[in-house]
Amino acid sequence: MGFIQEFKAFAVKGNMVDLAVGVIIGGAFGKIVTSLVSDIIMPPLGLITGGINFEDMKLVLRNAGVGVNGKTIEPLTWNYGSFIQHSVDFLLVALSIFLVIKTMNQLRRSAPPEVEVVPEPEPTAEDVLLLTEIRDLLKKQR
Repeated sequence: MGFIQEFKAFAVKGNMVDLAVGVIIGGAFGKIVTSLVSDIIMPPLGLITGGINFEDMKLVLRNAGVGVNGKTIEPLTWNYGSFIQHSVDFLLVALSIFLVIKTMNQLRRSAPPEVEVVPEPEPTAEDVLLLTEIRDLLKKQR
């Protein structure tokens, strides 16, 4: 099988299309969860912690200044608040996916198993039965 035919067989498989749809929906779902965390969950959490915006939480490692050559040196910060927010994002996405998969598995288990229906063989026509008997009689005569 040539490279192009092999690639075509791989790309057209149903699994590949399912994966592409999953990635697209996952990206959109990630945006929803990010908005949920940053717009809904973190503001009340910041209020509880005294009005702290987690995105603003950082530790300055080096202050801004002017270098020897006259160029402005940007401050160097350790942004641990952003890390906290992204960690909460991850936990909510992981929890959501876990709940969806758990629900799908429960639905699969509760569905009745599919029973394979085996069709009964068609009755043999009279002329075929007659020809079979004739063949058997001819074999006996030899």
